[in-house]
Formats: sequence, structure tokens, C-alpha cells
Amino acid sequence: MNTLIRAVRPWGQALSDVFITDGKISGVEPHDAAGSVADAKADASTTVVEGRGRLLVPSFSDVHVHLDSTRIGLPFREHTGGPGVWTMMMNDRKNWRNAEVPLQERVNNTLGRMIARGTTRVRSYAQIDVDCRLERFDAVVAAKEHFKDQADVDIIAFPQAGLLLEEGTVPLMEDALKAGANVMGGIDPCSLDRDPAKHLDIVFGLAEKYQVPIDIHLHEPGELGVFSTDLVLERTRALGMQGKVTMSHAYHLGSVNEATTRRLIDEFAELDISMASVAPATSGQLPIPLLAEAGVRMGLGEDGQRDYWSPYGNTDMLDRTWQLAFTHGFRRDELIEHCLAIATVGGASILDASATRLKGTAHRPGLDAGDPAELLLVDGETIASAVMDRGKDRTVIHRGKVVAEQLELV
Repeated sequence: MNTLIRAVRPWGQALSDVFITDGKISGVEPHDAAGSVADAKADASTTVVEGRGRLLVPSFSDVHVHLDSTRIGLPFREHTGGPGVWTMMMNDRKNWRNAEVPLQERVNNTLGRMIARGTTRVRSYAQIDVDCRLERFDAVVAAKEHFKDQADVDIIAFPQAGLLLEEGTVPLMEDALKAGANVMGGIDPCSLDRDPAKHLDIVFGLAEKYQVPIDIHLHEPGELGVFSTDLVLERTRALGMQGKVTMSHAYHLGSVNEATTRRLIDEFAELDISMASVAPATSGQLPIPLLAEAGVRMGLGEDGQRDYWSPYGNTDMLDRTWQLAFTHGFRRDELIEHCLAIATVGGASILDASATRLKGTAHRPGLDAGDPAELLLVDGETIASAVMDRGKDRTVIHRGKVVAEQLELV
């Protein structure tokens, strides 16, 4: 299948015509106002997408989203969660079955809205515990199948309640991996399960058994978070799992001291450990420019969205990109644009370690011949202005095919 995107500005540069063949960009040429060159390359089967001078960027990669806990599209409710992971998890456990519409409808609605706003690559958590067993996992699997032609979805088998606190959790995790979960999750090895060695032995053991990557949810503060991270680094090195581990959240790894910050960044780069952020308003994070300079893969996600954990989130990764820039105090265009690169190409490199990686804060890949045609057209004067204004005139392309137009899902 051939597609021509006419008169767009790749990464905000000069007007261009972009040619797509079999799901990949096959050429990018200066826009031919007369249309003769572009029309000569197009045949009767070519789909023409009118760029109308809009910006062209890679589509979003949401690498940290909880599709199974969403309340997107439902009436706003009072926040009833308390402090701490366990308390928040118990509040979710108390309420998630009692929403106004069934779980499957909620999950499908949220994923559909994400696609309509420009996300075509997703890594979603699916909570697995003795309460929900595989019910929430199955709902995410069904949504993945329903939208298989509009987005690619990876599923993390996620032990939100820990692996050791409730008997029967580990066999359920293994059942999910047998049923198609393609990432093994872990969470707060010290502060939740209180046995970090055993917790990480299970996480890395199941990942090795089923040959899947790992995603560690880390909320632990300061030196405790560094301690857990060092155990992850140790196992990654010992088991040869370079390029297969992601640290999610990890809010406070930069809060101990400058030497620890530099050491962690250097070891992340050495072991090819990636980071997934949800752009929290928290001090003590590892600095984005230093991570980029070291070549550490970094992606962005929406986390839970208007759920029983938090009232924030609206399925729009452009909004979350603004939040990433804002919470880091970025004003320079290059750094704001880098936030968009993190939300698109950066996340894609987490989902596929062989994909093109960002090389510093000025690198803008993803729109060259040979790149996958995962694309978003959006209105805006510049990339930075698009992040600030978050326009609604969007066209979303997945595998070279238009799957959403002006926030309407095809």
C-alpha cells in the first residue's frame, strides 16, 4: 500500500512531500507546489493525505499506562485514595468493579481515545493479584486485539500488590506470561514486599524463563530507591539482560548526591537500562539532559488516567509532553522539542531496543526513509509551539494507514 503525505513540515522544517510504501517511509522530498513530481510517483492505488502545512512528527509511544484502571469518559468522582502504594491499591481494589460501565468498555474507550490523539505504540500494565486474578489482564488483551489495526500494544504482567504479600500471586503472574503478557513487571522490592532479593529473583527468573523484558515500578525514595536500583543493576549485569530492563517512575534517584546521580546514569548507559517517566511534579529526578548526553533511552507515559489513584490524565500524550517540559522547568525550544522526541521516538526505542535511539537533546529522528510510518500530523507554528498550544487538527497514521482524523477514530 502506498501513501503520499503532501505539504507537511517534518519536525517543523521546510514543506515536504512524504512517501510511504508498505508501512515505511520511502522518501522525503521538498514539496512540489505544482504537484507534478509527487503525482508522477503516485499511482491510482496511492492514498493522498493533505498535510496543509501542518507539522509532521512520529506518533506517540505511551510506555507507561494503566489501561485496566481507567475511568476516562465516566463521571468525575471524588478522590478517595490515601497515602502510600498499599493504601491506594486497596482503594482501587474496593472500587474498580463498581464503575458505571463494565471494565472492557472502559479499557476499549481509553485505548481508542489514546489512538485518536496520536498514540500508536503502547506499553500497558495489567494488574494481576489474588483479587482480580487475570480479569484485568484479559480486558487489556481483548482491547489489544480489538485495536490491532490501529495500534501496537505490549502488556506488562504487573504485581501491583507485590509478589510476596499474598499467597498465590506468583502462579498468577506465570499464567499471564503463558497467556501472552510480553513484559514482566516488578514493584518496590524493599518498601512493598520487604524482601528485595526474593522479589527480584522472581522477577528476573520469570523474565528469563519466558524470554521477556522487565519493567520495575519504583516509588522508593532516596537511598532506598538507589539500593533497590543497585540490586537491579547487579542482576542485569549477571544475567546478561542488557537492553531488556526499564526503570519506571524512579522519581528520586537523583536526590542523593551528585556522585550517585552520575554513577547511576553511567551504569544505565553501560547496561542499556531505559527509563519511563510520567512527568511527576517531584524534585530529585535524574536530569533529562544528562540522560540524553549519556545515551540512556527514555520514554513517557500517561500512567493511570482519572482513575482510583489519581484524577489526572486525559489520554493525550501531547498534554503529557507539555507536563514533562513544565515539571523540568524547560524554556529553551531545543529542550521542549526534546520532550516531544522522548514521547515519540524515545518511547519507541524502549518498546524495541533495536529501534532508532535519541542521540542528545538536539537529535530528531523518526522521519527519514526507512523509518516506520508511525506518524502524527498536528497544527502548530513550531514544535515548541505545538507542545504549548496542543492543537486539535490531527491526523494519525499507523503502519502507513490513516487511523484517526481530527480526533475521530477511524
